[in-house]
Amino acid sequence: VQLQASGGGLVQAGGSLRLSCAASGRTFSRYIMGWFRQAPGKEREFVAGISRSGGSTYYGDSVKGRFTISRDGAKNTLYLQMNSLKPEDTAVYYCAADPSRNYASSWAYEYDYWGQGTQVTVSS
Repeated sequence: VQLQASGGGLVQAGGSLRLSCAASGRTFSRYIMGWFRQAPGKEREFVAGISRSGGSTYYGDSVKGRFTISRDGAKNTLYLQMNSLKPEDTAVYYCAADPSRNYASSWAYEYDYWGQGTQVTVSS
């Protein structure tokens, strides 16, 4: 599967952005999907994950209650709705796909496919 992330940009603190990740092919529903982010000088961090059906979602502690992950099987697209953004949310955001597990892992190495990343910058 090929992944193409988009929707990043510059936003003021307290604002919102919605990221999208378009997946190629007809097998989107076979993948556990996740969002990760990486700020300069920091390790890649788990943001959110979602099950194949979309019925189960998982979030990193730093984004719980502010971000929402979802997927649209008809459009082969993964989303990340980000509200109440903070300057510490500034990072490159990546979408990722895992064909193997039955849950959304928080470990980046367990995802086989990655999008190219989209920059999110939150100004104070």
